[in-house]
Amino acid sequence: MIRKIVLSKDPVIRKKAKPIKKFDKKIKQLAEDLIDTLRVQKDPEGVGLAACQIGKSLAIFAFLDKDKKIRVIANPKVVETKYNKKKTKKSILEGCLSIPDYYGHVKRPSEITIKYQDLEGQEKTETFKGFQAHIIQHEIDHLNGVLFIDHLIEQKQPLYELKGSEWEKVEI
Repeated sequence: MIRKIVLSKDPVIRKKAKPIKKFDKKIKQLAEDLIDTLRVQKDPEGVGLAACQIGKSLAIFAFLDKDKKIRVIANPKVVETKYNKKKTKKSILEGCLSIPDYYGHVKRPSEITIKYQDLEGQEKTETFKGFQAHIIQHEIDHLNGVLFIDHLIEQKQPLYELKGSEWEKVEI
């Protein structure tokens, strides 16, 4: 079922997500809701969606993988991050479906290895690189109540608002 995207002012966005203990029908339905909701995000196109963004404070998110398939990850734990000096110097313009029309250049590690569970509860380890690593880190941040604007403040980077086709710098 397609759910309404929760905006950043809702307290659930800043809550630390609870780990999933039982991979039952409710969790599988939540995963389907995440997939359905992410799939219809076209303006802008969504590349990731955490459960808190549809009002559920649980450690699960959906994301668009490098093959343009939507996958679901539960209970992720960061094992390792790596910085590629060339790629890490370049920041990626980042936005968030819960903060519509606002964007900023966030610097993140260019590679991340995580342990997580699939929808059957099976543990897996996987490494993501480049834009995929960026997406995974953004979604894990959501599970910890962190937004991309927090990184902008920490990194002393500007925030921009997209008004029509014009970019306007905004004070944070």
